[in-house]
Amino acid sequence: MFSKQITDSKTYQWFEERLEIQAIADDITTKYVPPHVNIFYCLGGITLVCFLIQFATGFAMTFYYRPTVAEAFSSVQYLMNEVNFGWLIRSIHRWSASMMVLMMILHTFRVYLTGGFKKPRELTWVTGVILAVITVSFGVTGYSLPWDQIGYWAVKIVSGVPEAIPFVGSLMVELLRGGVSVGQGTLTRYYSLHTFVLPWLIVVFMLAHFLMIRKQGISGPL
Repeated sequence: MFSKQITDSKTYQWFEERLEIQAIADDITTKYVPPHVNIFYCLGGITLVCFLIQFATGFAMTFYYRPTVAEAFSSVQYLMNEVNFGWLIRSIHRWSASMMVLMMILHTFRVYLTGGFKKPRELTWVTGVILAVITVSFGVTGYSLPWDQIGYWAVKIVSGVPEAIPFVGSLMVELLRGGVSVGQGTLTRYYSLHTFVLPWLIVVFMLAHFLMIRKQGISGPL
């Protein structure tokens, strides 16, 4: 009765004429789920849930975090010790980050072992691999943001790895660090990557990934 009142309302009819809401709803609710689908086929969805938790808790922390070498660590301490439930928000952010990486790895193994990368799902696999790289990049950039001893030396080691590449290694190190040495430029770049560049990238590739899964359906068993 209540749903009929909504569908008969002028507001609903206005949107229905322009967006075909009922057709979209029917497509979502009538999608066929193969009988072989089990918990192992839900790992990708769990990864998405972890990302949404990351997004929400990370956004909350930006109100208190200060991306400067002089104040980064003290701002994290303030968040943990002074802000109401700040310790909980940061702890959820850290644990869901670990869970997201773990679920992403398990999801990748499941897809590979069940042949989900084969024709016609090659592009779905490619976007998934790109999402895996972005997920790892989230971990690398986020690890350094507290700018404590662990974060500082981690970013120093990670940003110095490309130096082994001939010809362009030194240029890549300077690009990652924002200079020759690790400092304010490095923290600024990692913060920008972690809070702006990588979120936009992962949303774009997630959208492409899910649209292809929606179009092609869930891959079959071995």
